[in-house]
Amino acid sequence: MGATELKKKINDRTAGIGVCGLGYVGLPLVGAFRRAGFKVWGFDIDEKKIEALKEGRSYIKHIDFGTLKRSVDEGGFIPTADFDRIGEPDVILIAVPTPLTKTREPDLGPVENTTQQIARGLRKDQLIILESTTYPGTTEEVCLPILEKGGLRAGKDFFLAYSPEREDPGNPKFAAQSIPKVVGGIDAASRRLAEMLYANAVVEVIPVSSCEVAEACKILENTYRAVNIALVNELKVLFDRMGIDV
Repeated sequence: MGATELKKKINDRTAGIGVCGLGYVGLPLVGAFRRAGFKVWGFDIDEKKIEALKEGRSYIKHIDFGTLKRSVDEGGFIPTADFDRIGEPDVILIAVPTPLTKTREPDLGPVENTTQQIARGLRKDQLIILESTTYPGTTEEVCLPILEKGGLRAGKDFFLAYSPEREDPGNPKFAAQSIPKVVGGIDAASRRLAEMLYANAVVEVIPVSSCEVAEACKILENTYRAVNIALVNELKVLFDRMGIDV
């Protein structure tokens, strides 16, 4: 098929989208791509989540599970714990957690395990996009070698990109489709395909020169927010002692 055919499927919205990780990042992505008219597969190792989605039971307060249930009933959304089906979608988004260890090191176990599951069923002409928050270099240094173990080559046989999740859970002013997406690719073809994909589902796409730049954007955003929250918290303690309402 190649990049040309995948590009056509994305533009026609006939490309199937797979979302790995059905939490507060993955489910909004499912909703955004369903609203854009794409068929979506939702992959998660937690079978309780899969059953809840099929039955329309909410496990994340701010997400409309009724709409997801209708998509399940109509066949437009397929939640499953069966990673043997990972070859069915044309595009796979990785939206799994990256928690910190006890020593405050990033735990890439979920990303690595999910990438290994994808590698087992990886086929030619699929586009893989990592969305999980992580350090610059993860896509190329961690995900790429795992995906290429089976002999397929990125940029030639399949495509690989990074686009950081930018969710603000519980904020009614912003949803997945209304937040701009930064996109970097392992090569130019991968970046263009990822850019085209998100352009169908979100308000704005900002392409950058590499996966590392996109990964660095996310680290900067998180650091900026953490520093500002910490500053306000420190000032609150000081102002409280001074009798000033922060």
